[in-house]
Amino acid sequence: MLDRAAIALLRPALDRAAGGLVRWGIGADAVTLAGFAIGLGGALAIALGAPLAGLALILLSRLADGLDGAVARRTRPTDRGAFLDIALDFVFYASIPLAFAVADPAANALAAAVLLAAFVGTGSSFLAFAVLAERRGLKSEAYPKKGIYYLGGLTEATETLICFAAMCLWPGAFALLAYGFAALCGVTLATRIAAGWRAFPV
Repeated sequence: MLDRAAIALLRPALDRAAGGLVRWGIGADAVTLAGFAIGLGGALAIALGAPLAGLALILLSRLADGLDGAVARRTRPTDRGAFLDIALDFVFYASIPLAFAVADPAANALAAAVLLAAFVGTGSSFLAFAVLAERRGLKSEAYPKKGIYYLGGLTEATETLICFAAMCLWPGAFALLAYGFAALCGVTLATRIAAGWRAFPV
């Protein structure tokens, strides 16, 4: 829901930074892989009981996630880059609830499992829509520069990042935040199923 506004706000700075990376010969795939590694480092920090360090690494990781697309647009976007971006993003998002479960299994494991199940719902509906939209030649007017058809929802990347930040700042409230965000993911799943029902009538 907030991704379009966040992208518009950050795009000028990301484009400038991407220009520097391109001049240094750093490609989009390298940025994607670096961002993923940093994100897993954030998950590891959370699992080891250092959520503030984890938050710093998460924010750096998501900065790289924005930069890889900006670099690709300045060079040559590829299907491999689009694949790496989306696949590694989903692994990163799953790693954060898992990290909180590892940090405090008794308090967090069930809530983390519920949130991960909700992520499976939003992720699978997102990817299933993208596959069928590609087959039918549909294009996203809201996100025309994305590598695949990007179907938005109530819980997009920006909202997920805000939730992760809140979890890192108040780790004792992880379970409450996880259940609440899982419920919002359920709304996103319902709206995506409805969108697919309308977009693919036969």
